[in-house]
Amino acid sequence: MTTASDTDKDAGKAEDTGKGTGPGHGGAGAGKDDDETRGTVLVALLANVAIAIAKAVVGAISGSPALLAEAAHSVADTLNEVFLLASVRLSRRKPDAQHPFGYGKERFFWALLAAVGIFVTGGCFSFYQGLHGWLSPESGSGGFLATYIVLAVALVAEGASLLRAVVQLHGRARSHGRSLAREISQSTDPTVRTVFAEDATAVLGVLLAAGGVLGHQLTGSPRWEAAAALAIALLLVLVACMLGRSARDLLVGQAVDPRLQQEAYELLAEQEEIDAVAVLQTMRLGVDSALLAARVDLREGIDSEDVEEVSERIRRELRERCPTFEEVFLDIVDADHQERARARARKEEVDRAVEDQAAKDRPRQG
Repeated sequence: MTTASDTDKDAGKAEDTGKGTGPGHGGAGAGKDDDETRGTVLVALLANVAIAIAKAVVGAISGSPALLAEAAHSVADTLNEVFLLASVRLSRRKPDAQHPFGYGKERFFWALLAAVGIFVTGGCFSFYQGLHGWLSPESGSGGFLATYIVLAVALVAEGASLLRAVVQLHGRARSHGRSLAREISQSTDPTVRTVFAEDATAVLGVLLAAGGVLGHQLTGSPRWEAAAALAIALLLVLVACMLGRSARDLLVGQAVDPRLQQEAYELLAEQEEIDAVAVLQTMRLGVDSALLAARVDLREGIDSEDVEEVSERIRRELRERCPTFEEVFLDIVDADHQERARARARKEEVDRAVEDQAAKDRPRQG
């Protein structure tokens, strides 16, 4: 068996494709995306710092459980934005001896920490405030007007930050040829998705808090605010679990989009020297980079001296057509009947996944 592998970096790849794809290499396309991402995170960070201070001060004065829960929510979001800013910078570091595939998964790790932060700092504290307010209701010192003003300002600030995240996600969705909802659920960049989830949750949290304060004002019962704090806690826990599960999948090792897998299959099948693709496996290395490992059976009659040349040409074509694949490994094998059958089944599975994606996107695009 002859093995051909590609572990070296193609210095001209980013220039040829106009897009930086390697972990830690940040070419023109990746740099532009990172700048836009940093801007989105900074907008959210500045908004949350101001809002957290206002909510905490007014909440402490008025004794409002709902407003204190929202203050904890804003503090959690502020810490998370710091994590996300760090992840953008750390993920672009160049590969080294200890991390030969680069640092692209830094974003996935920090996104996981952000999810934990939402759960612990936001969800748990909000639950405590809600439970305490429900079991020991206190009328508080009033201050409904100040509370409404803070919530109104928070709604405007969070709404503006949410709009910024939606605009960026919409642009990416359009470039990827899919709906906004699909972009949010399938995007490999957890940074913008986390900011979107935080801001959307913050807007809902502000509305819940306002409803609780209004119920308290109309009925005189502070348990309305306690109920709002408990609802905010439940919302934060659900969002944290969703973001954590997504980050976990990427950290463990997630395959690339089925359409990209299908494109790689088709490219290999087009090669006249390849008789069958026995195995094709992919894994995300970062936001804009991935690894591809394929076991291919060459047609009879190819001299062993030509195998390396054929392999190099195929790898080069893969990088040109699918620049996301920063690392490409080709293993030349003699596939038996069972391996060929499994390969066909796997290819059919990928084709069905692509068809399902197209069916889900088609109504929204129409």
